[in-house]
Amino acid sequence: MTLKRGSSTNRLRKLAWAGASVLSVIMPGITASHVDSDAHRVALAQEQSLESSLETISIQTGARKVLYRSLDRFEAPNWSRDGSYLIYNSNGRLFRLRVGSNQPEMLDTGMATRCNNDHGFSPDGQWLALSHSVAGESLIYILPSSGGTPRLVTENGPSYWHGWSPDGRTLAYCAQRNGEFDIYTIPVEGGEERRLTNAPGLDDGPDYSPDGKSIYFNSERSGLMKIWRMNSDGSAQEQVTFDDQNADRFPHPSPNGQWMVFLSYDKSVKGHPPNHDVSLRIMALPNGEPRILTKLFGGQGTINVPSWFPDSRQLAFVSYRLASR
Repeated sequence: MTLKRGSSTNRLRKLAWAGASVLSVIMPGITASHVDSDAHRVALAQEQSLESSLETISIQTGARKVLYRSLDRFEAPNWSRDGSYLIYNSNGRLFRLRVGSNQPEMLDTGMATRCNNDHGFSPDGQWLALSHSVAGESLIYILPSSGGTPRLVTENGPSYWHGWSPDGRTLAYCAQRNGEFDIYTIPVEGGEERRLTNAPGLDDGPDYSPDGKSIYFNSERSGLMKIWRMNSDGSAQEQVTFDDQNADRFPHPSPNGQWMVFLSYDKSVKGHPPNHDVSLRIMALPNGEPRILTKLFGGQGTINVPSWFPDSRQLAFVSYRLASR
């Protein structure tokens, strides 16, 4: 398979963003959990040979298949609702990769040219939510899934999209307000946001169950990052994963509601940094026992957003390889 390398312009852009990245690390209120894609490019730009692989995996057999490889960094694949293409982000832009093609197409996102890895489709596939940084703060926009002019949804930042309600009316996201990261929802049309969690520490990664009754998210309120579940109005919050060896993040229920996949780091890892040995784990819903689906080198960018294939039999993710590995 031919490897694609990012243009020299993209590599220079990475270096140009380095200053902003350093500020993101040292500024109060910015944590390792939510630094925009371009905010962790300082270290990544120094990697002489990074290989990104867009893969799929069967949940029944564990068989992995590489769809696309690049010598540039890309992140966070979403399957289109009809399964004909994937969307991912790279160098602040979104790209579409059609099934069977090895030539990604840059999506027209108008003024949103600093997109991070929090993006995804509406239930009907007609719209795309994305998170774009304005003056250093991520805000959420929606635009036609085929590309077009973004419309601002969240007035306040930083806000990071993660889930779309099955009825298409509500967005769920993680946002920092007054020094705390919590789960919020907001109407797709915009308006007043609603805070759903208020536990001390980070609450992140909300994604709806396909019936819209529940929101799954990750929280460190128990002392270790674990998967939690609550009603879509924020009530009845309960822990879902319990082992004491893994830090669990980014829960994504399958379209048929039978499974949930999530990312697990070693418990010693804080935040969700890139370039770590991680596992994709899967469990039967509502309260099955998690099992390892596959192990890989990744983390940030691997599975930040919903990436199930429409038939719930496979999902997409990104793995990475450094020259030294």
